[in-house]
Amino acid sequence: MWNDLKTRAAALGDRRIEDLFQDPDRAAAFSVRFGDMLFDYSKTQLDDAIRRALLGLAENAGVTAQRDAMFTGEKVNETEGRAVLHTALRNLSGEPVFVDGHDVMPAVLETLSRMEALAQDIRDSEITDVVNIGIGGSDLGPVMAARALAPYHDGPRCHFISNVDGADLADTLARCDPAYTLFVVASKTFTTIETMTNAASAKAWLAQHAVPDAGRFVALSSNLAKAAEFGIPSERVFGFEDWVGGRYSVWGPIGLSVMIAIGPDGFREFLRGGADMDAHFRNAPLAENMPVMLALVGMWHHQVLGHGTRAVLPYDNRLARLPAYLQQLEMESNGKGVVMGGGDLEGPSGPVVWGEPGTNGQHAFYQLIHQGTAVVPCEFLLAAQGHEPDLAHHHTLLVANCLAQSEALMRGRSLEEARAKVAGKFEGDELERQARHRVFPGNRPSTTLVYPKLDPATLGRIVALYEHRVFVEGVILGINSYDQWGVELGKELATALGPMVEGVEGSDTKDGSTRALLAFVHAH
Repeated sequence: MWNDLKTRAAALGDRRIEDLFQDPDRAAAFSVRFGDMLFDYSKTQLDDAIRRALLGLAENAGVTAQRDAMFTGEKVNETEGRAVLHTALRNLSGEPVFVDGHDVMPAVLETLSRMEALAQDIRDSEITDVVNIGIGGSDLGPVMAARALAPYHDGPRCHFISNVDGADLADTLARCDPAYTLFVVASKTFTTIETMTNAASAKAWLAQHAVPDAGRFVALSSNLAKAAEFGIPSERVFGFEDWVGGRYSVWGPIGLSVMIAIGPDGFREFLRGGADMDAHFRNAPLAENMPVMLALVGMWHHQVLGHGTRAVLPYDNRLARLPAYLQQLEMESNGKGVVMGGGDLEGPSGPVVWGEPGTNGQHAFYQLIHQGTAVVPCEFLLAAQGHEPDLAHHHTLLVANCLAQSEALMRGRSLEEARAKVAGKFEGDELERQARHRVFPGNRPSTTLVYPKLDPATLGRIVALYEHRVFVEGVILGINSYDQWGVELGKELATALGPMVEGVEGSDTKDGSTRALLAFVHAH
C-alpha cells in the first residue's frame, strides 16, 4: 500500500491544488462533519484515488479491530502489558468497561464524584488561588484546558508550575497570597523529581509566611503512602490506574484544577464532548470518520510526501497552549523507531509538531511557510464566534486572516502577478529582481477545523479528536503509541549528575564535553 501511495505521489507532477477546485463539489466531498464541527481537507492534493488508497492502508493495518480492542479494555499497550482506557474517564453513561474481567467504571465514577465534592468545597471556600504543580502530562493538559476555557472560569484563579527552574515557582508564587492559596500536586508516583522539588518548596513558602500547610495540599497520585509522608491525608488524594497515560490524563484527577476553575458542571460538559468524539470514532465509517481522516491526511503529508514538520495554527488565542500540548501528545506517542514486534520501523515515525496562535504567527514564521524551501503542512483551527460581543470586529478580522492564509498557501502568487504588482516602481532587470522576491510558490497544503464557539464540550471534542488521530497513526505505523521509554535515559543521567553539579567527585567518568561544562558551572 505504501508503494502504491508513493507511486501516486510521484505522478502528481506539477498538479496544483487550486486546479482541483474545478470540481464545484470538492469542498463538500473532501471534508468531514461531526455535529457542529467541520474538518475541511480539500486544500490538499488528495483526490478520490489517493483517498481510497489511504483508507485501504487503514483497513489493512486493522485500525477498526485495534480501535475496538482499545475501547473494550484489551492490553493494546503491549510493551507495558496495559490497557489504554483514558476514554473510560469520560464515559459518563457508566456503561461497563472491563479490564481483566473487572468493570472499572464504578471506581471511575466514584473518583469523579469525590473530585466534584472537593472542587465545590474549594470553590465555596476563601481560597483565591489554586497552583497546580506537575510536569509533562500532569501540566500540559490542564494548563491548555484552563486557558482555553477562561470565559467559563467562575472559581479561584488557576496557576501552573512545571519547570524545576526556581524562576517558575518564584514568579508564580509572587502573584499569590499564602493565606489563600491551595496547591495541587500532580504526580502519579509522587516521586517525579521536578514536581516533588517544587512541592517541597511550596510547603517551605507557606512555612516562611507562618501559614500551616494542613488542608493546603491535594495530591493527584496513586501512591497513598508517599502522599501521606508528605502530609496529605487519603481523603485528599485522587489516584488513577496504570491504563491512563500521563498525556491522556486531563479527563480524570489530573484535570482537578480545571474543574475547580470552571465548576463540576462545566467539567462534565468537557467530558461529554470527549465522549461524543469517542462515539463518532467508534461508529462512523472510515471515510466519514474525523479522527481517521485527520490521521490519514497527516500521514499522506509526512510518510508519503516527506514533509518533515506539521504546524498547528489555532486562530483562537485561548488555544495558545494547544500546539505545546499536541507536541507531547504526538511526539511522545509516535516518536518511535521500533515496531511492536521489536524490529526497526521502516520509514519515518511521527512528524515534528509546532505552532503558535494566529495572528501572532503571521508576524513570526509565516514567511517560511509561504516562501521557504520546505513545505510545511498547516492545520488551522477556527471558531466561528468569539466570546467578546463588544469586540466582534476583532473576530471578523481574525476569521478573515485565517481563511486568507489557507487560501494564500494554496494559490500563491505567480511571477506575472508579482511583476504587475511592482510595475511602475521599477524597470528592466530591477523590475524582474524585485518581482522575484514577491513570488509565492503556493500549492502548499492546509486543513481547517472550524467549530461554532470554544466551549467546554467543543474543547473536549477537539482533544479527543487529536488523541484518536495519534492512535490511528500509531496503528498504521505498527508502533506502540502508549509507552515513552525515550524520556528515561536523560532522567537517569540527570540523577547521577546532580551530585557532580554540587561539586561531588565523579565527573571523571563523564565525556570531555560534559566535564568542561561542569567545570564552567563550578567556576561561576
